[in-house]
Amino acid sequence: MFGPLRCYDEGLTDSRRWAQVELRDDDIIISTPSKCGTTWAQMICALLVLGTELPAPLTELSPWVDMRLRPLPELRARLASQPHRRFLKTHTPLDGLPYLEGVTYLVVGRDPRDVAVSMDRHRGNLDVSVIEAGMPSTSSPETAHRPLTRPMTQRERVLAWIDNDEPPTQRLSSLRGMAWHLSHAWSLRDLPNVILLHYADLTSDLEAQMRLVAERLGLPISNCSLPSLVEAATLTAMRAQAADLAPDEGIGLLRDSNEFFGRGTTGQWTDVLNTQDEAAYQRRISQLVSPDLLSWLHR
Repeated sequence: MFGPLRCYDEGLTDSRRWAQVELRDDDIIISTPSKCGTTWAQMICALLVLGTELPAPLTELSPWVDMRLRPLPELRARLASQPHRRFLKTHTPLDGLPYLEGVTYLVVGRDPRDVAVSMDRHRGNLDVSVIEAGMPSTSSPETAHRPLTRPMTQRERVLAWIDNDEPPTQRLSSLRGMAWHLSHAWSLRDLPNVILLHYADLTSDLEAQMRLVAERLGLPISNCSLPSLVEAATLTAMRAQAADLAPDEGIGLLRDSNEFFGRGTTGQWTDVLNTQDEAAYQRRISQLVSPDLLSWLHR
């Protein structure tokens, strides 16, 4: 077990929706903090399970379970109709998910400073009107989308993400929420059904990471087919198929799907944060995660 089941309720998402999903013994749950490589992990699983000719857009093949804007009956019907091995998307930490020994839980981490910059760009590409129109009347949109008396600079927005101190159960999209998510996964990384990947490793040696995932999932791949699978999983190839791969969820969530796949590089935060900002970040992150996890995140 992952411990006591926690509820994560953050505007657009509600982890309690998982209680309405009937899991299969061989399901793959992709549990990642936002902007750590969720879509990349979904694409890797899609290619390993289905091959390079995907039968539907990625968001249909790998639905976002805890996203409120998708009616639960529709989600349940879609999942029940899938004949292939399923790979489901979530931003909920492992302690908010149902646990089955046969289910594989795939978690991806990334340098939090790059996550902060990527998240800022992503929020600018979200269509807030679509989010607000689909939200229950009892919920409020994410505070990041509420109008401010003075527009914040990118640096200010990134620092706000770093400094946000709301509890993770209410605000996963923050440095504190990301640290909570990955700290729990880090403590469970030796379980046979937990796979922990790092964004930097996907960037530096995608083939090795895909071999690792295939092996852990028990999915056979031949040396002949692997090059085509790896090529289809590159960020360049995914950008070329943004209309089918970006997480628009089929509801116009993104203003421009082509803008979803940004540079995807490591170290982009150096263009945003100054020396003083970096020192403050280091003090804060060292309070939130263990030294070994911190070393892994900053690799």
